[in-house]
Amino acid sequence: MEFDPRSTIAETKRGLSQLSDIRDSFAKCRDTILRDVEAIKADVAAERPVIPEIQYRQIANDDVDEISRALVRQRGCVIVRGVFDPTQADEWNDEVGAYIDRNDYLTKAKAKAGIDKYFSALDDATPQIFGLYWSRPQVMARQAESMALTKRFLNRLYDVAAPMGQEFDPNHDFAYADRLRRRQPGDTTLGLSPHMDSGSYERWCDPAYQAIYRSIYQGDLESFDPWKAAFRTQTREYSSPAVCSMFRTFQGWTALTTQGPGDGTLSLLPIANSIGYMLLRALQDDVAEDDLCGAWPGRALGASPEWHGEILEGMVSIPEVHPGDTVWWHPDVLHSVANEHSGRDYANVIYIGASPVCAKNEAYAHKQADAFMAGRSAPDFAAEDYEIDFDGRAAIDDLTDLGRRQMGLKPA
Repeated sequence: MEFDPRSTIAETKRGLSQLSDIRDSFAKCRDTILRDVEAIKADVAAERPVIPEIQYRQIANDDVDEISRALVRQRGCVIVRGVFDPTQADEWNDEVGAYIDRNDYLTKAKAKAGIDKYFSALDDATPQIFGLYWSRPQVMARQAESMALTKRFLNRLYDVAAPMGQEFDPNHDFAYADRLRRRQPGDTTLGLSPHMDSGSYERWCDPAYQAIYRSIYQGDLESFDPWKAAFRTQTREYSSPAVCSMFRTFQGWTALTTQGPGDGTLSLLPIANSIGYMLLRALQDDVAEDDLCGAWPGRALGASPEWHGEILEGMVSIPEVHPGDTVWWHPDVLHSVANEHSGRDYANVIYIGASPVCAKNEAYAHKQADAFMAGRSAPDFAAEDYEIDFDGRAAIDDLTDLGRRQMGLKPA
């Protein structure tokens, strides 16, 4: 029998609503977030940049000033340019294409249509998300020293102090094997409405999430700091092929082609503490007692025009990025993918997030390493297992010493 969380949701909402005057708490939070939305709209109208940008060389030289760090913390997202040389990214893009063609991926994907329920809308179309994890370019990008330095910088934006000791090690990272996006011009199948990953109804119902967001539920939004790591590695998400089992300080991807507004790529709500609006909105009287504005186990946490339309006005497209640039966003940041790719060239990326060393991530890394050795799909994803017999799949000999540590094959 499928799990029905309605009674849990209703009970949880009653408990959370007793932590403060929930209507007044939401009104104050709403005012704060809408001021931020208006500021973003003003910046866009004046053609001022909204999403922070940092050059990789600044990270490599430890030359990122405090003003830049504070802006990343405020916005909850950042573009780090030049993590890889453009020529290297171009070569990886070509190599991935050859890997797909040589192994007849499209034919095999059509035969397995429907296994990956999260992207079931793609079953009868040319795929734009490819269920591949172990091509050489993906493995090389994950284990690159420049990527490790970038993720270390991002991890260090967090305050890792926690009641039981350091919540995670910001200086070391486990690899999280994710897929590829190769979106062709004219595609209309890959649009994703605004959402957050890594938990939906859990953000209200899970005890660790409740601890993370305690000050919000208590009506003290000013005290909420999205960069406090305490309890974030303790959360337990409902198991689903659409849910990440690792803790990620940032979600992210690496561009293999040039892409930007109009190219069917990423938009963000660049307000790091906007989660307060999402959480408190669901506790208001106009939402049914067993409903969390549509949040449901095993799905991404969506933001809809019905419940969240006024904050969605702050969504902005990323600016143009180029091969070798990377894009990163906090796990509490709403993001979406445009419904149509109206550009002229492919919009291709390798999904790579920041997943620091902690007990939760180590447990997953060991399962992932077994999948890597066998060529199976990564454990969080549908068991399509295309690459078991793929020619050119990365093998253990392709891993550097850093890559072996990141895969949990050597002590981190």
